[in-house]
Amino acid sequence: MAHASLHNRLRGPIATALKKELKIDNVHALPKLQKVVVNVGINKTKMDGKEMYEYIEDSLSRITGQKPKYCLSRKAISNFKIRQGAVVGAMVTLRGHRMEEFVDRLISYALPRIRDFRGLPDKLDGRGNYAIGILDHSIFPEIPPPDTLKVFGLQVQFCINARNDNEAKALLKAIGVPFRPKKPESASHHESS
Repeated sequence: MAHASLHNRLRGPIATALKKELKIDNVHALPKLQKVVVNVGINKTKMDGKEMYEYIEDSLSRITGQKPKYCLSRKAISNFKIRQGAVVGAMVTLRGHRMEEFVDRLISYALPRIRDFRGLPDKLDGRGNYAIGILDHSIFPEIPPPDTLKVFGLQVQFCINARNDNEAKALLKAIGVPFRPKKPESASHHESS
């Protein structure tokens, strides 16, 4: 059986399941994935140099299929050795088909490659948005194994159009985001006594 793309699943079985679970009849009132932002914070001490910037840009382009935009600092911070206008990050904003393909690859291929993976935390920001921190960018199959010095972390942010966190969480679960299973309350009481 062929793997159905996330695009088709969002409009078919996922929409049907969400209608039932959230008791919403109107398809347009269901929570929707608006955009996914992938960003990398660039640490001046570890990641400085043109070669590292090019590597980060190339890696993000391979992972997302889109050229990243550099983020510059708005003001100088002497404690962090940052000058105004210095590069402090790189980000990619994904929408539409590219976003759906990226989320599909992230959930189906990248997350299962994390060593000792026990699931993701299920904490949303209160407005229905969800962020995942990934410590090693090389979990993506598009990236060849890098030198240990070139490993960098990235953050993936899901911006969801939902009325509350519960609706957003229902959408993420339906998409297949592997949340960490809840620990039963009774088990933790027995361990402490």
